[in-house]
Formats: sequence, C-alpha cells, structure tokens
Amino acid sequence: MMNQRDILSTIEMIDQQHLDIRTVTMGISLLSCCDENPEKACSKIYDKICRMASSLVSTCEEIETEFGIPIVNKRISVTPMALVAGASDTEDYVPFARALDEAAKECGVNFIGGYSALVQKGMTEADRKLIHAIPEALSVTDLVCSSVNVGSTKAGINMDAVALLGRVIKEAAEKTADRDAIGCAKLVVFCNAVEDNPFMAGAFHGVGEAEKVINVGVSGPGVVHHALKAVKGEPFDVVAETIKKTAFRITRMGQLVAAEASRRLDTPFGIVDLSLAPTPAVGDSVARILEEMGLETCGTHGTTAALALLNDAVKKGGIMASSSVGGLSGAFIPVSEDEGMIAAAESGTLTIDKLEAMTCVCSVGLDMIAVPGDTPAETISAIIADEAAVGMVNNKTTAVRLLPAPGKQAGDRIELGGLLGSAPVMPVHGEKSDAFIARGGRIPAPLHSLKN
Repeated sequence: MMNQRDILSTIEMIDQQHLDIRTVTMGISLLSCCDENPEKACSKIYDKICRMASSLVSTCEEIETEFGIPIVNKRISVTPMALVAGASDTEDYVPFARALDEAAKECGVNFIGGYSALVQKGMTEADRKLIHAIPEALSVTDLVCSSVNVGSTKAGINMDAVALLGRVIKEAAEKTADRDAIGCAKLVVFCNAVEDNPFMAGAFHGVGEAEKVINVGVSGPGVVHHALKAVKGEPFDVVAETIKKTAFRITRMGQLVAAEASRRLDTPFGIVDLSLAPTPAVGDSVARILEEMGLETCGTHGTTAALALLNDAVKKGGIMASSSVGGLSGAFIPVSEDEGMIAAAESGTLTIDKLEAMTCVCSVGLDMIAVPGDTPAETISAIIADEAAVGMVNNKTTAVRLLPAPGKQAGDRIELGGLLGSAPVMPVHGEKSDAFIARGGRIPAPLHSLKN
C-alpha cells in the first residue's frame, strides 16, 4: 500500500520530472478481414478497427483525468498487413495503408502500426508487394507506421530483404523530401521483432496474440536522472540499486494504468513495456542519465558500460512491479528524440559507430538517425546488416530507423517536430559495401540457435 510520502513523490515525478505513460496501445487482429476482393478487405479492416477501438482515446482521457497521470499517446497495432493483404487478388497494397490511416483518424489515435512483413527466412509474394509499396504508402498517409523483420537468432539474416530495404528507405526519403524524409521516421527494420511491442514505429499485433489486447509503454528518463543526483559519487552497486527502485515505481504506475484501461475497455491486459523512452524536452534524456554516472559527454569512453548498467537495472526493477513485462523493455537511444543525444552528436563525441556498440547492451538499435541524403542504398543496407547481426548473435531485438535526408550533408539538421524532434545529420563511412550487399542469400543462424 502506498503511504502519503509515496503519493507525494509520485506527484513530484509527474509534475517536475517528466514521468508519463508514453503510450496505451490496443492490438487488434485483422486475420478475420482477409478477402479475395481488396476493396472488401479494406472495408472490413476499417470497420473492425473502428468498432474495437472507438472508445480507446476517450477511455484513456478519463483515466488521465481521474488519476492525474499523463498518457502521451494512444495508439493501435494490427496484424502484419502482408498476412492480411496476401489473401486479396491485387498488385497494389497502398489501399490497405489508406484504410489503416482512415481508421486511425476516425478513432482519434496518434499512430497505427502494423503495415509490416516478417521475412527473416524468406519473402512471399505478399511480402514483396507490401515492401515495394512502403514508400508510397508512407508518403500518402499520416498515421501509418511500417516495419519489416529481416532476421532472427533462429533463422539468420535474409540479405535479399536487407538489400531491398536499403532501396526502399532511399525511396521513402525521396517521396517525403519536402518534410525532411519523415516517411523514414515511420519505418523500422528489425531483427528478432517482438509481437507485443506498444512503441512506434515498430508495433504490430503478432499472430500469437489474442483477438485484441491492451499493451502499455511507460517512460521516465527524467525520474531516473533525478534519482541519480542523490547518489553522486557513490559506487556502481548503489547506482544500480537506485535505478532498480526507481524503475519499480515507474512500472508500478504503468501496471495500474494498464489494468484500469483493460477493465474499462473490456480488453485483455497484455504487457507493460518498461522502456525508458526519451523526448526532445530538456530533462527527459537517456544521455543525461549516462552523463550523471560520471561521463563528460555521452559517447565518450565508458558510455557502453554505463548503458549496460542502466538497461539491466531498469529490467530488474521493473520485472518486480508487473505481472506481465514484455515488449522491448530497456533504454531507448533515439538520436532525434533525446536532447542529450542530439548535443553529443553535434559535438562529434557520439558517432554511428559508437551508437552501434551501445546497441549491443540496450533495447532496440540505431534509432532516428539522420544521414546524408546522398548515402548509397547499399551503405544503408550494410548498416542494417550490421545491426541485425548484433541482434542475431546476442539473441536480442535490434532495429534500424535511418533517415537519409535529401539535400542534406553531415552537419546539417532536420526538423521533424513533436516527439520525433530534430536531428543533426551524422556522417557515414564513404567506403563502399556494394559487393557485400550484392551477394544476397542468407547469413546463417548462429550455432547457439540450435537449442531444441
């Protein structure tokens, strides 16, 4: 039971330390919407989403008002669209994205995820059609998010899909060049994608999930940063214990909101994702947490060790606070969405190579990174391959969300607005990877995948 001190402390975290519920995401299965006629399928998709999620936003707003807990985003995730659209007799998969967009707008949510394909071991014709449609789909919709899973520890890495995604990302950037390549901000390439992730742009409703489900993503980098100020100069075991206790309190609030949303929406409670998700706001930065541990600037030597401690302590603290922890759960390091990361990148201390090293010990991967617009598609594919290898070998989820900004060079800046923030354009290596990507085929799964 919470005492008066706990209640006042939680109020302070909300008012002064940027504590919030980052998202309440309703996952919806669309497998029942499959139809040989694409127009009928799109109509079924729109109708089912609107029917099931009609009260999502209003219910979250009621919970916000009654409990005084900010819920920043209300979102929907759906069955990977390649699985649904594959039943339709059509070459054009863009109408399926339009149906998702229209349903999301009708429900009043911030984003809808699931314009996705799972191709870690090979691509069906439906997968190919959807992937080729991604640039156009993201340029003509506002709320649709897309993801493609190109690898897993069990299957290895589908290098044909990796090569294709490099070209798709370039095309998505060109089609949204007038908006600083914002189409790429809505596209994630995964290795070991999870089925219950509530965070965009990578959320989709896995085929192993129920008909509908409520997943909640919590956040609180500012709260952790504030807590570490009280243990300045203390040993790392004290630092870890402080983070664990703070993560417990943050996750407990997420569990409360998840259970309440589940009850009011008459929808099964799925998971709480206890990721530390930053925002561009000052005081809500993962980079500043690492610097509070004693680093002059995020990206300098010691950053990977500090991030490993943070990620592990967050998981250990959060797992005790909820009966169902899932999703990605850890510390996010999106460059454009974290003011400390932005500052470190602008100073030159934080580079893409260092970010890649950091992804070995944290959640997700190379996230929201702007690169020069003339970066070759093959180089983008090679970056995806590197990050997928990190995930495959370490049996963890990794991802790439790159924004090759047309007309921009290293040192320039792009502006995306809102939670997507802004980002300095970071340099990439000029040496080519073309022959490597041209090989195609599949990088085999590692030996330790053979656990049966």
